[in-house]
Amino acid sequence: MQTTKTIRLDKALCDMGYGTRSEVKKMISQGRVKIDGSIVKSADLKVDMSACTLQIDGAEIFYNMYEYRMLNKPAGVISATEDPRQKTVLDLVRSSGVRKDLAPVGRLDIDTEGLLLLTNDGALTHQLLSPKKHVPKTYFTRLDAAVTEEVIRALEAGVEIDDADGSFTALPAKIEQTASEDEVYITIYEGKYHQAKRMFAKFGLTVIYLKRISMGSLSLDETLAPGESRLLTKEELERLKAEV
Repeated sequence: MQTTKTIRLDKALCDMGYGTRSEVKKMISQGRVKIDGSIVKSADLKVDMSACTLQIDGAEIFYNMYEYRMLNKPAGVISATEDPRQKTVLDLVRSSGVRKDLAPVGRLDIDTEGLLLLTNDGALTHQLLSPKKHVPKTYFTRLDAAVTEEVIRALEAGVEIDDADGSFTALPAKIEQTASEDEVYITIYEGKYHQAKRMFAKFGLTVIYLKRISMGSLSLDETLAPGESRLLTKEELERLKAEV
């Protein structure tokens, strides 16, 4: 369990996904919450979660300041915390025991699938997205035509693509060919808007399927069906933090 500063009891339970603030207050007033074996009925009680035993309905609950969750993002879902019209990646994981303060680390386009990290650790998010870090991101890509050796060489040398502020030269990409001429793995080191699609479009190629399979040392757990998520393992988190 991570060391934390004191936090309001109702906020802690909301963060962990045990309901809205009003639902949590009702739970507390009903005597369903115990701290160190004693029933508490004060929602605004300040608690050091690292130094107490918390129970809800008799089951012990462990509070962590930060949560790190791997999501296999499906197509048709946007990389946002909330949206009045479209389903978001947070809608996929909202359930009891899943924190309410998670946010996606970066964005995947609505039609892009694959690995998306969700966390409330702002410092790690900043490090992973920092342009100075050049964290590698690998995508499986299917295109509307064959990827020629000429295109591969150009991408691996670094290509100039248009940007909102003008243009920029992408760092040399890494291309891994597959058995199909129209499918490749591409690793890029920036996170520009639609970057992989725009890099291929430079050569008249249209991406028709895109799936992120890794970000830094973190690789998508292929046992996760689209829309499913799981917590990072201790080893995955340690490797991810070590590289940034």
